[in-house]
Amino acid sequence: MFYYLIAIFVILLDQFTKWLIVNNMLLGESIPIINNVLYITSHRNRGAAWGILQGQMWLFYVITIVVIVGIIYYLHKAARGKMLLGVSLALMLGGAIGNFIDRVLRKEVVDFIHTYIFSYNFPVFNIADSALVIGVILLMIQMLLDERGSKEKSYGENGTHHS
Repeated sequence: MFYYLIAIFVILLDQFTKWLIVNNMLLGESIPIINNVLYITSHRNRGAAWGILQGQMWLFYVITIVVIVGIIYYLHKAARGKMLLGVSLALMLGGAIGNFIDRVLRKEVVDFIHTYIFSYNFPVFNIADSALVIGVILLMIQMLLDERGSKEKSYGENGTHHS
């Protein structure tokens, strides 16, 4: 249940921030937070990251439903006793659902976090995107920890250890 609360928090925060943008900013309007680094910019995306697959909503619907089902399955099967795995899956679940809501209700995703990293104009993103990326990073850390643990376990079982 704890993991679903994380997912719900992500969804609510994502949808609330998008609602604020849609209701308080004109499309294309930008508010500087840190000049040349961070802006709040009202943007819409009918595709995926970097605008790829524009207008392919049916594809996003199918992929997102499969991903959501897969994440829920792994939350129940693999996350027991693995807090990091559970949190990573919860963040990914919340992010996937947050953008899915936009695609279903608006036929586009509301983006607003606009950054320039080392003068690179990074694509505009949102809270759901952030949750997805953080969730994937945490999942990769969990996988590395699992791999490391299985290597240490196999060294112990074989009675050999290499330093």
